[in-house]
Amino acid sequence: MSKKVQVLDKTFELFIPEARIQEAIDNLAERLNKDLEGKNVIFIAILNGAFIFAADLYRRITVPSLITFVKLASYQGTSTTGKVKRLIGINEDIENMTVVVLEDIVDTGVTMEYILKQLRGYEPKEIYIATMFFKKDAFVKDFPIHYVGLEIPNKFIVGYGLDYDGYGRNLKDIYVLSQ
Repeated sequence: MSKKVQVLDKTFELFIPEARIQEAIDNLAERLNKDLEGKNVIFIAILNGAFIFAADLYRRITVPSLITFVKLASYQGTSTTGKVKRLIGINEDIENMTVVVLEDIVDTGVTMEYILKQLRGYEPKEIYIATMFFKKDAFVKDFPIHYVGLEIPNKFIVGYGLDYDGYGRNLKDIYVLSQ
């Protein structure tokens, strides 16, 4: 029997149960702990969506590291390019550090491209991307996604930090929009 939830005016059905999400995080943490051994590491979680993923993952990280949270803010530019995005909240000196960007979901890669461009300006030693969910079929960029929790089809999902108009982030499972 399919579990369904109502979020605002839309109905969603169970897509990925919490246990599968936690198993994927265990696997990510195991790989990260191995790969980051001996490095000067800072995790940078992108708000709002990645806060649950970041908390669950970071509790499993055993290498000495820092964590911080940033937000991508949009504001209207003065030129015809429309919205300009910039990262807000980086108060740490990340120069020569190994940065691991924690993102809830990567789909087209456009947002991550903005994030990478701005982080490079702080001159970190290296930057890795770790995402809980990756929509490979929607990805249009050519940079690597180093750590992927779960690869998913190009469908609209909610739960585990992901929202629909701000709601549904608190759902433990992932739900997909019903047809």
